[in-house]
Formats: sequence, C-alpha cells, structure tokens
Amino acid sequence: MIRIWSRIAVYTIVFVLLQVLVMNNIHLFGIVTPIIYLYVILILPVDLSRSSVILVSFLLGLIIDVFSNTFGMHAAACSFIGFIRSPLLERFVDMRELQEGSVPSYKAFGYIKFMRYTLIIVAIHHVSLFIIEAFSFFQPGTMIVRMLSSILLSTLLILVIEAFNISKVKNGE
Repeated sequence: MIRIWSRIAVYTIVFVLLQVLVMNNIHLFGIVTPIIYLYVILILPVDLSRSSVILVSFLLGLIIDVFSNTFGMHAAACSFIGFIRSPLLERFVDMRELQEGSVPSYKAFGYIKFMRYTLIIVAIHHVSLFIIEAFSFFQPGTMIVRMLSSILLSTLLILVIEAFNISKVKNGE
C-alpha cells in the first residue's frame, strides 16, 4: 500500500509541475490547451475506494487551481471525474478479473478499452471544466471548438505518455 501511495505522490508531483510550468503556457492557435495531469487520476488503482479516488482527484485539482489561479474550477471538474470513475471502470472491464492493486493501462484493459476509457474521462473533465470556466453559453461555437480540440490533444498526449509507460510495465517494474 505504501508503494502505491508513493507512486501516486511521485506522479502527482511530476504531472503538476509539467502542467503548471509547461502545458498551461501552451495555447495552440489561441484555443487549445493540453491538460495532462488527468493521467494521475486515470491510473489510480482500480481497487482504491471511491472516496479515496474523489479525495485524490479533488486535491490534485486544488493544487492545479492554486498554481493556475483558477478559483476551484479544476478541483470541481476533477472531483466530478473522480466520482464517476468507478462506474466507468465497471463498464469497461470485469473488476473480478483484475488483480489486486492493478492500475488501468494498455496491458490491463487492452488498447481499445484503455483509449475509450481515457477519451471518456478526458471529455467529461474538459466539458465540465469549460462550462464552469465560461459559466454561460454566450459563444457556443468557440466553446465547442475549444472543448473538442483540447479533448483531442489532451487524450493524444495522455495516450503517448501511457505508451512510454508500457515498456516499464513489460519489464516488470
């Protein structure tokens, strides 16, 4: 259990720093901002309790909010995906087939299921984040373009990060 929490802490530090120092400063075409810290929530162990997932998600979002000066928007969106993560996982895999302490990955779910799982979590997060951020539907065209482009870029980056992680899993680390 200590190993799991230490891995979560290291991933949190790495991805918060990447998000705050690099990704928040990238605005492709003035609309696309990649959000990669969601990878930490995506790969939390499947047997972690729902309340623990919500707590980790909230704290991760709160840390991003503190460094990004976004007043709780990321904390709210992350808490929401932390809340719906368990039911989504149950839809993608049979939880009884997974080993204790296993994490969602290409290896555990298969490529297509993991891609679908990632896309849905990222889409739900981004839609809720951009709706909270806009707090209106004043420019729906711009908001939809921002959502779709950010969803696609963030999902692509997360899947690339997972692809680099798969070699470590194959080696047994």
